[in-house]
Amino acid sequence: MSESSTVAMSVEPVQGLSQAERVVDAFVAPTKTFTDILRSTSWWLPFLLLVLITLGVDLAVEHQVGFPRVAENMVHNSPKQEEALASLTPEQRAARMQISAKVTRYISYGSPLLILVFSAIGALGLWASFNFGLGATTTYSQMLCLWMYCSLPRLLGGALTIILLYFGGNAENFNLQDPVGTNIGYYLTDPAPWLKAAMGFFDILSFWVMLLLVLGTAVVAKVSKGKAAAVVIGWWVIIFALSVASAAAFN
Repeated sequence: MSESSTVAMSVEPVQGLSQAERVVDAFVAPTKTFTDILRSTSWWLPFLLLVLITLGVDLAVEHQVGFPRVAENMVHNSPKQEEALASLTPEQRAARMQISAKVTRYISYGSPLLILVFSAIGALGLWASFNFGLGATTTYSQMLCLWMYCSLPRLLGGALTIILLYFGGNAENFNLQDPVGTNIGYYLTDPAPWLKAAMGFFDILSFWVMLLLVLGTAVVAKVSKGKAAAVVIGWWVIIFALSVASAAAFN
């Protein structure tokens, strides 16, 4: 047997993490998960978990609150919509609210597609920022996989929402867009829409996701944590400004 063959046989294949190990490590040892993304960009398990918890929230909302009530609450949280509905006849208002409840229900149960679309857009923004802004050589599939794993803390928000709805939730005040008190805006009493939108960004789960994105992009893009933080926080500031401006203009 040749020396080269002996060397080749002595080299053991690199053992990567399983999908389940990646999910667990995303919470307890995230760097292991992010490093393994360089080996494989498979993201089916985090996506599946996010879809399941979101559908679980939808079922809890339908059984414990009802989408007509959800639609009513959404109108109440938007002064401009409430003012517009007040000018309608009772029959017109009832018809409008029925349509709103159906649309809200369809959008909620369409969450798998929405998760995929928003993840694809977020990953595209990161991929472009690091590759064209910092000269990194990441692939889009790496950034999409990273985005999925970094989104896993949102499972806790979904679980808390389900628990709240089945054990002591208040249907009259339930807000599908802000169901649990993980952000400052949740605790404000009748704030202006722009202020609630602004304070809603100061959310412990969102900050957790951002921290994971900083750590993950530093590993995948092979840049310093400072540069990774500049990109991630920069996008957070842009989205924050656009969201607050939109809330001020349309609500």
